[in-house]
Formats: sequence, structure tokens, C-alpha cells
Amino acid sequence: MAVYKVLLYYCFTPLADPDAIRLWQRDLCESVGLGGRIIIAPHGINATVGGELSAVKKYWRKTREFAPFRDIDFKWSDGSGPDDFPRLKVRVREELVGFGAPQEVSVDEHGVEGGGQHLTPEQLHELVEQKQVTFFDGRNKWEADIGRFTGAIVPDTRTSHDFVSELDSGKYDHLKDQPVVTYCTGGVRCEVLSAMMIKRGFQEVYQLDGGIVRYGEKYGDSGLWEGSLYVFDNRKAVTFSARACRDRPVQSVRRTIFPDGKLLEPCLQDGVGGVR
Repeated sequence: MAVYKVLLYYCFTPLADPDAIRLWQRDLCESVGLGGRIIIAPHGINATVGGELSAVKKYWRKTREFAPFRDIDFKWSDGSGPDDFPRLKVRVREELVGFGAPQEVSVDEHGVEGGGQHLTPEQLHELVEQKQVTFFDGRNKWEADIGRFTGAIVPDTRTSHDFVSELDSGKYDHLKDQPVVTYCTGGVRCEVLSAMMIKRGFQEVYQLDGGIVRYGEKYGDSGLWEGSLYVFDNRKAVTFSARACRDRPVQSVRRTIFPDGKLLEPCLQDGVGGVR
């Protein structure tokens, strides 16, 4: 029986010829039979690909041969089958994340310049024990409807473009002298969001390294995360355990309709969510 895997990763690094990277990545994925979505910009690469385990391993090895991508934090997860990514899309865009503000981002070979301090899941727990921390969701509001960190602020955003106006509205100015931890699915959006917040006068900004994915790998549903995690493939949502349904009634009873019209029912009788 075939084993399917999903690979999620990003890298902020200057790329002199994004279109050459696009052609290389497209040909590489096609040669091993992977589907997925890859965005390339002058500031780096952001990708989610999936397929049979052997093919994903080949892709992973070849991608790491490119020196700027050698130290990328690749996040592996279980796929559900060949329909996770029925198509391959490889695009060059002005931004890795569509905030509509490319001028907000400056990168060097070490990543985004002026971003928030990275925290591992363990360091996040240490910070929460030491300080009164505010979690700030860096995703779209409809993603947060099915899962979020305990007590998190969820901005009124339908797309990433909305974050600039949200930050400039003044409604979060009371947080500017407080510790704020930004988080998102895998970390890429918070690289940009945390830098945007610092530019606007937020004094103590952190970002969860590896995002919700890495946190879930470490703590599952026994930490500060509540509910399900939206993912951008045909799985639509994942939980870290059946406990997400049993122990989190506020989030788990909520039926959510995603922008593509699919309905999530996070808790079925067996304690496992479903999308239809």
C-alpha cells in the first residue's frame, strides 16, 4: 500500500532569478510526480507539495542541493492519498505572502530583517510562565474559527491583504508595550507580520518558530492549542488527536463553511473531524 506524505516549507532569501527557480521546481516536481502549490518571489520560496513517500524524499533531497535552501526547516505530515494535490501550480509573484505590501519586507541570506524573535514551542511555554502574553493570530479569520491558541486575538481578516489596514486601524495599539506572540500555520506569514508590527511601534514581538505545525508535533492537544488546523490542500483540516474534539467543546462544535464552499464538521461520533 502506498504511503503519502505532505511537505510544507518556506525560505526567505534573496533570489536573483525567480523564474529560473520556478522552471527548476516545476520540472523537479513533474519528474517525480508531485502535486502542490509553490510560490517563488525575489524574497524566497513558499511551498506545500505532496505525493508518494519515495517521490517526496527525492524532491526533498534535490531541493536541499540548492545552497540557499540547504537549511530549510521542512515540515513533514501524513497525506491522505493521491487526491491531496490533484494539480501542480508553480508561480512567480511579487510577495511570498499576499499582504499587498512588498515594500514592508527586506531580506538577506539570514531571512527577514527586523522580524520578531523566534520561539520554539518549549520557549513559548517558558515565556507564558514568565509574562502575561497576548497571542496574535496571523491567519485569516475563517481559519481561526476552527482552531486557535487559548485567548488569542483574531483580527478581522478574510485575506492576508486585510492585515495592513487592521494594524493601521489603531485597534491593537494597546498591545504596543506588551509581549505579543504571532503565530500561523507553518510560520511564513508571521515572518512578515511580526516585521510589520515592529515597524508600527510594537515593542516586544515574537513569532512561533515552525508555526502551529511544529507546536502540534511537540504538544498536540495537551498544551495551549485548541481545536483543528486548517491546511491548504484537499484535507482541508487536521487535528493533532481525537482529544481535540473531546476536550475542546467551544471550538469543536462549530461547523464552518470554508471560502471554497466545503463544510467542516470537526467532531463526528468517533471524535474525528470531517470535510464534505
